[in-house]
Amino acid sequence: MNYKKVFFKNKEGNELSGYLELPLNKEPHSFVLFAHCFTCNKNFFAVKNVARSLSEKGYGVLRFDFTGLGESEGDFSETTFSGNVEDLLSAAEFLEKEHSAPSLLVGHSLGGAAVILAAKQLPSVKAVATIGAPSSPEHVTHIM
Repeated sequence: MNYKKVFFKNKEGNELSGYLELPLNKEPHSFVLFAHCFTCNKNFFAVKNVARSLSEKGYGVLRFDFTGLGESEGDFSETTFSGNVEDLLSAAEFLEKEHSAPSLLVGHSLGGAAVILAAKQLPSVKAVATIGAPSSPEHVTHIM
């Protein structure tokens, strides 16, 4: 496993914390941005496992904490879904500046819904994968 801790600012000026997983002994062939679920964080078991598996397949993977969660700055009680989408756009900008723009977005649960919305604003994205993402507004209102 080859990863490094990274920090970047979102549009509100909060410092977001993440890990960049990289393939061992080779350059990544492309980069992935991973969005965790509603109240999870970058260290959630499933997030780490998916990121590790992708890095073993040659991808560079950025997994990060949304505003107010995990080690990221900000007040979670003041966050919104559109703020999560903005955090994703900030993460993509960081990846592009430091390495290469993401070509794949992966999101778990509500993170899956966020990557769908973020993808249309990121021309570098060639594919989106969701894991247990809400499929209807009723589903989202039920879990909140």
